[in-house]
Amino acid sequence: MICRYDGVDADAGGPRIHVHHKHSMILRASLPCLLSGTLLILIFPWYDVEWLAWVALVPLLMATYGVRPRAALGWGWLCGGVAYLGILRWIPHTMIHYGGVPVAASYGVLVLLVAYVGLYMGVFAAGWTWGVRQWPRGVLLFAPALWVALEWVRAQALSGFPWASLGYSQYLNRPLIQVAELTSVYGISFALVLGNVMVTQLLRTAKHRAWRAMVLPWALAASGLLAIGGFGVWRLQTDWAAPTPSPPAVGVALLQGNIPQDQKWDAASRERIFGIYSALTRQAAAEPDVDLIVWPEAATPFLFANEPAYRARQLLLAQEAGRPLLFGSPTYSREDNQDVMYNSAFLVGPEATVLGRYDKIHLVPFGEYIPLRRLLFFLDKLVVGIGDFRSGEAYTVMAVPQGRFSVLICFEVIFPDLVRHFVRHGAQFLVNITNDAWFGYSPASYQHLSMVVLRAVENRVPIVRAANTGISAVIDPNGRLVQQTDLFVRTWIKERIIPATSPETFYTRFGDLFAYSCLLLSALGLGWWAGKRFRRGDEPMPAVTRR
Repeated sequence: MICRYDGVDADAGGPRIHVHHKHSMILRASLPCLLSGTLLILIFPWYDVEWLAWVALVPLLMATYGVRPRAALGWGWLCGGVAYLGILRWIPHTMIHYGGVPVAASYGVLVLLVAYVGLYMGVFAAGWTWGVRQWPRGVLLFAPALWVALEWVRAQALSGFPWASLGYSQYLNRPLIQVAELTSVYGISFALVLGNVMVTQLLRTAKHRAWRAMVLPWALAASGLLAIGGFGVWRLQTDWAAPTPSPPAVGVALLQGNIPQDQKWDAASRERIFGIYSALTRQAAAEPDVDLIVWPEAATPFLFANEPAYRARQLLLAQEAGRPLLFGSPTYSREDNQDVMYNSAFLVGPEATVLGRYDKIHLVPFGEYIPLRRLLFFLDKLVVGIGDFRSGEAYTVMAVPQGRFSVLICFEVIFPDLVRHFVRHGAQFLVNITNDAWFGYSPASYQHLSMVVLRAVENRVPIVRAANTGISAVIDPNGRLVQQTDLFVRTWIKERIIPATSPETFYTRFGDLFAYSCLLLSALGLGWWAGKRFRRGDEPMPAVTRR
């Protein structure tokens, strides 16, 4: 479509566009953005149409090709808003049913969160259209780097919210995700955006028959994607540095009590809940190949460290089971004349002794504490407790005779850099305890699990996961879901895992080096542009006629 101009508006000092043409342009630009947003919803659990991730951004990139960055920011923001509105649609359920937040306010919070995370896609779209104008060949590299840089910033800013980063959509694509041991999830996101940019450039050059200038950049990009895929295939066919002799396996039992969230801290339900987990513990202990029994996050209906009578009963249960027992239980403390809570995990041994305690380091905003409390005084924590929860400080490593492990409580497992520090401190396998009852029956539990898969690959350690209402799971060092339970069933599963004894992966040792490189590349690109404009003067961007 060619935009027609009809005279000059004397007041505006520029061309005037027919209203119906303007509306048509808006419609034609918005539909591809809405399509990209919808496709982005479909690539994540529980739909898991992961192959769409290779083309999901193409409609957005085509729609914003050559437009001004300010306009691209708006279209990208719209696309991101649609995508995250679908991906995060479970949030109001949590706030309404467990936070006591009014319906209108809960949906208002969802809109604000969606606007925030969607803005990152708007910034990406603006950077993309700028790159197309300033660096048409180099945009193949610049656009994926900018996407990764923005994902990394989102994972750090305001306590961090890396939920549904693009790379997590590929958690079932085992050859592709193997690169995470080098780059974390960011390398997968980079590959996916690179693929989308290649398809977009291919469609554009085919239309204008200008493909010859892009042959070399395409060849290099395609070689990079093939190298990533080839590395993954090779990695899956190679034993992960198996030592001789092999270390002893650990038989782990994961209990899933399926306790409704509104009953967990009901005093009248205490004995029933304790009875459920006691019965599951005895069933697991009856198996000869179980070495460690794991309860979920905050599974005890009492404060283990603060209630002597129930503490004695828990220790007696571990003694009766004859196995180490790992469980989550909040801890109350009086510090600095304040009532504080810790979200803790305890390991007790068959000799009725406490072998270890870990206090959660990365707390959930609005779940375990209220950020900006003076401004958000009308909100309360979703987690029942006395006072605000306080962060732990130590990367605790616990041990059973067969190997060393660390505990990740709930939300912590979605932060790659946090997780790798536990492995650096000596953990040979990881235990994720969580309570996803908050999510209800929604994609959130599956989205949460998808991120755990990447933590196993990044550090090449097995991960076992005990969830109150599911999904409990066992994941091997290559990211294979060995076992997983259904949602909202009372059950327990067991699996024998091999503690890792191999050298640290590149990612475990060096962390987000790849993401830092993408940040640097993005900054250099923007710096080059700023310097170019400074040398030439502040010239306006040339208008692009869209056909």
